[in-house]
Amino acid sequence: MPMTRILAIADEIDETLYSDKLYDLRPDLIISCGDLPFDYLDNLVSRSNVPLLYVPGNHDPDLQREVHMATMMTAEVPGPQGCDSLDVRVIDEAGLRVAGIGGSIRYNTGSNQYTQGEMRLRALRLEMRLRWKRLWRGRGLDVLVTHAPPLGVGDLGDDAHIGIAAFHRLVKVFAPRFLIHGHVHSGARHGPDLRLGDTQVVNVIPSRLLEV
Repeated sequence: MPMTRILAIADEIDETLYSDKLYDLRPDLIISCGDLPFDYLDNLVSRSNVPLLYVPGNHDPDLQREVHMATMMTAEVPGPQGCDSLDVRVIDEAGLRVAGIGGSIRYNTGSNQYTQGEMRLRALRLEMRLRWKRLWRGRGLDVLVTHAPPLGVGDLGDDAHIGIAAFHRLVKVFAPRFLIHGHVHSGARHGPDLRLGDTQVVNVIPSRLLEV
């Protein structure tokens, strides 16, 4: 079975991707785990000519609200152009089934922040969509894309970087090959990848090339 090459990015601009390195990596799919400038995503999707999926981070604008306002005003839908939002969605792309949940734990009044209870409801919505996909279109989940890490797996002890408890159930039920995330900028991200059951948990800041 051929491997799909995913260029996963998050939180910090990888300046080397403005060079020919992007072409040398030969990604089949680009996935952003959030908190990246939209013009950076625009640049990557236009130059690579491959699909780009993204979830919002806690420093991104509230696109749900902006999409609603744009629809009411018949204005251009906001967000990085040529890219597809994966927030609480399931998308089949490049031979993979990919699902995502953006945002972080609530620690101030900023956008895309949720309590553990709110994240549990968002995860339940995603679970229902995944179950429908599996029932009617076969196959399971290959990659779960989040902004924040799961609770206790690559997170930190401060208020802003606590992981999300609801991700544990998604991983247990659907057993994706990878859970990829950003959000945690500390030196801990340079350590070995972690595991949650049979799922490899990868902090991709600023970029990682994964083969699935």
